[in-house]
Amino acid sequence: MIPLVLVHGFMGGSAQWDGCRDTLQQQVDVIAVDLPGFGANAHLPPIDSIGGYADWVVRHLRDLGVEKYHLLGHSMGGMIAQEIALRDGKRIDRLVLYATGAIGVLPGRFETIEHSKKRAAEDGPAATARRIAATWFLDCEAAPEYEHCAGIAAKAKLPALEAGLDAMQAWSGEQNLSRIRQETLVLWGDRDRTYSWSQIQILWEAIPNTSLAVVPGCAHALHAERPELFIRLISDFLDR
Repeated sequence: MIPLVLVHGFMGGSAQWDGCRDTLQQQVDVIAVDLPGFGANAHLPPIDSIGGYADWVVRHLRDLGVEKYHLLGHSMGGMIAQEIALRDGKRIDRLVLYATGAIGVLPGRFETIEHSKKRAAEDGPAATARRIAATWFLDCEAAPEYEHCAGIAAKAKLPALEAGLDAMQAWSGEQNLSRIRQETLVLWGDRDRTYSWSQIQILWEAIPNTSLAVVPGCAHALHAERPELFIRLISDFLDR
């Protein structure tokens, strides 16, 4: 059975998939990573480039003995997944780019990356975790899964926040989209405050073999807001 590798985004972690991992496991083996500086690997030195994170994931999969896999990247993890597809494409069967984009400066984001850097330095990582996590949900702090995700985000220290923001700001993958050859699903909630439609449209139109799923009334954390629908979309895509 080909496993599904899940790569979380900025201030995320493997635990963010807890609400859907068990159900996904009924169909496919799931490997959820924790990037250096985040989640269960918050103790590891962070990496300040998208390509560097991609290299780390590829090495991690080699250490696990993974020879073939499906790949899903969420948010910043979707940027990392695009780089992994270029580096390790022969081993990737299907690719899911979820709530992400090809332009690291994040046009249309709820705030600029420079502003996020400034606020993180002024407010500290704990307050930043709660503030940023609120933007991932349509109902902000009132969302049922908000506290869980905010708790995961709070594991990251200030150097990891700064490194992640620097990595996104310095990256663009738009010029490489035509080189991604895997069958790809682009998945997006239409109320996402982080990635606007323009980012999603670029992925959908530029990657050669791509399907698009837009979920109405969801923000950046579709897997937490509508886990049953998220699982169904992923499962259907992998079953084709």
